This record gives sequence, C-alpha cells and structure tokens, in this order.
Amino acid sequence: MDLSFLHISVLTLLGGATIVGFYMGHVAHRVSLPSLIGYMVFGVILGPSILNLFDEPTMEDLSFLTEIALGFVAFTIGSELSLSSLKRFGLGIISIIFAESLGAFLLVVAGIYLLTRDLPLALIFGAMAPASAPAGTVAVIQECKAKGSLTKALYAVVGFDDGLAIIIFGFAAALAKNFLIGEASNNTVSVLPALKAPLMEVGLSLAVGGIIGFAFCRLIRNLQNPRDILIIIFGTVFLATGLSISRHLSLILTNMMIGFVLINTRREALVQRVRAPLLQIMPLVYILFFCLAGAHLKLSAIPALGSLGAVYMLGRSAGKIAGARLGSFSGRVDEKIKKYLGLGILSQAGVAIGLSLIARHEFAQLGVQYNLPHAAAVGSTALTTIATTCILFEIIGPILTKFALKKAGEIPHERTK
Repeated sequence: MDLSFLHISVLTLLGGATIVGFYMGHVAHRVSLPSLIGYMVFGVILGPSILNLFDEPTMEDLSFLTEIALGFVAFTIGSELSLSSLKRFGLGIISIIFAESLGAFLLVVAGIYLLTRDLPLALIFGAMAPASAPAGTVAVIQECKAKGSLTKALYAVVGFDDGLAIIIFGFAAALAKNFLIGEASNNTVSVLPALKAPLMEVGLSLAVGGIIGFAFCRLIRNLQNPRDILIIIFGTVFLATGLSISRHLSLILTNMMIGFVLINTRREALVQRVRAPLLQIMPLVYILFFCLAGAHLKLSAIPALGSLGAVYMLGRSAGKIAGARLGSFSGRVDEKIKKYLGLGILSQAGVAIGLSLIARHEFAQLGVQYNLPHAAAVGSTALTTIATTCILFEIIGPILTKFALKKAGEIPHERTK
C-alpha cells in the first residue's frame, strides 16, 4: 500500500515516527525483545516495502540524522573506554578484537570464494565482515542497565574493531583491484600505496577527535547545570561529525576519541555529570536511528539474497563467535566473556554500509578506467547484499546481545544462576 501520494511533510513524518515508534518499542519490550526491534519494525512499515512514506528521496534527505546518531553512539562508547578498567582485561581484550575481526574476514572470504570462485568479490565481502554496529549493542546495554565484565568487554570490542575493520578493508580492496586489473592486462598496482588512505583515515580521525576532546573537557570542566552540559555535548558532536564527513574521516572514531579523552583525563565526578544528561536524550536518538534503519529494508530483496547472503551471514557470524572465543584464551578474561562475548557483537550497520558504498564507487570507476564490467559488478553486488544483510543483523544482533547479557547475569532483575 503506497501512501507516498499524500505528500506528508518530513517534520510530520518524524513526529509521528517518534511517537508511534516509542510505543512500538514498549510492545517489543513487553515480549522480551529489545525496544529497538520495535523501532525497526515500524521503520519497515513506513518504508518503501509497505507504506512508502519514507521513500528513497526522503531517506536521503534524512541521512544526516543517521550520521548524528552514530556520532552520539560513538561518543557514548568512548566515554566507557577507561584505560584503568581495560588494563584488567590486558592482552585478552586485544587478542579478542584481532581474532574476531580476522576470523570474520577469513571465513567470509573462504565461503564466498568456494561459492562463486570469484576472488575479488570474496575479498570485498570479507572486508565488510569485521565491521560492527555499536548502536545496536550500546542501545541494548543501556536499555537493560547492564553492568559487569561482559558489558565492559562489549564496549571495548565494538569501540575498537571498527578502526581495525577500516584497515582490513584497505588491504582487501587493494588486493581485489590487483586481481581485477590483472584480468584486463599484465599491469599490476602496488598494494602499499593503496593502503595509505585507510591508515591516514584512522590516524587523522583519532588525532582530530583527541584535539576536540581536550577542548571539550576544558569547556565543561566548570559547568554544573545539566542543561548547559548538554548544549556543549550537542555542539561538540555536531562539530566532530561535520568535520569528519567533510574531511572524509571516520565519524565513529572521531567521536569515540572525544569520549575516550574525557574518561581518561578527567575525574569520575565530571564524567558522571556528562553522562547524566546524555542518557536522557539517547532514547530519542535510538528511536530515530533504528526507525530510519528499518525503512531502508526492502522486503522484496530478501529472497533474492539466496546463497550469497546466507554464506556471508553464516561466515561472519561463525568468524565473530569463534574468533572471540579463540582470542579470549590468549589472556586472562572471565569465563562468561569467553562464552558470550561473540554473541554480543553481531550487529552490523553504518560502517559496513559506508564501506560498501565506497566499494561500489571505487570499483565502478575501476570498471570504466580499465573497461572491466566485472569490477562494476563486484561493487554493486556488495552494496546490494550488505545493505540488506545489515538490516537482518540489526534485528538478530540486539536479540543475541540481550541473551548474552542475561546468561552472563549482568541484567538487573533477570539474573540467571
């Protein structure tokens, strides 16, 4: 049922989505699902699959809301990454991050290659696999008011593995381009120069975030009123997100670094003064973010995923879960982290979709430059599949995150023996 002919204003749509989404979240919560599932279901209803009130042009116009939401989520994650707390995990948390990221990459590459015998396509799909979606994990943690060692480990892993994912993508994309160009000629492209861009992106994102973070700390150090602190938080996240987009930096890493500077350079009392008003506005951020995410899901595209989408989802899930389990043996971590951390990091959205957009653009240009239809097909196939599987991961991931936290006994009033 297409109601787009009604020409409802964007503000009206957002207002209605916020109010109805709020109650949809309550319905989901009553049946023991994370509230964000309700937000996403309502987004699907509003999107092109059903009512088409959030059509493609409207969602493009509202893409800045997704970017702002990711900025707030990243800031929240950074403010949880206390070095003093992370020292307790030691080598274990580092090995987990590397093992789950590389595990997802290698299993997806192997699975897609065995299915298609297309190595460039397999490398690009593998490059998407390590990226997580911190928004889903953080939303569940905050909604459940979870506390404990698994919760801290989840914050650390989803906070740091996106930076590693960007670096892995740089390696994989460079190799894929080598293979594709080799199909057209005997010329080769050097891999090392191609890696310069992602390494620069990570480094500059952290540097810019660090500078803004120290400025932010100075601005709020004498503020006591939560309203005043919230104004500075909004201005800082908007500034960091805008700079990141305009300078082609990672908005997640930049905003995460601001929160990281806060918690590691200021006293706990100031950190709590910052967190208190932030927690008041995050539910609204989540409603808008996940409602728009759900609107991007095209139900008609799900059957077309076929074996390619299935192999990607299974390979990524197995790599994340097994990798996290394997990595946990390299250092001293709690038994519940070994058992359940892998289940809590399966959400995937913004970073993976962003990387797939970059892949489509770069491989389309490569196809034109070298007259390689195969290159353009690799980029477009990756974008279509990743965009759809990300929505499915955003539904499955939060459910498994809540399950893991419950089994670990870190959700108040839902502790299991």
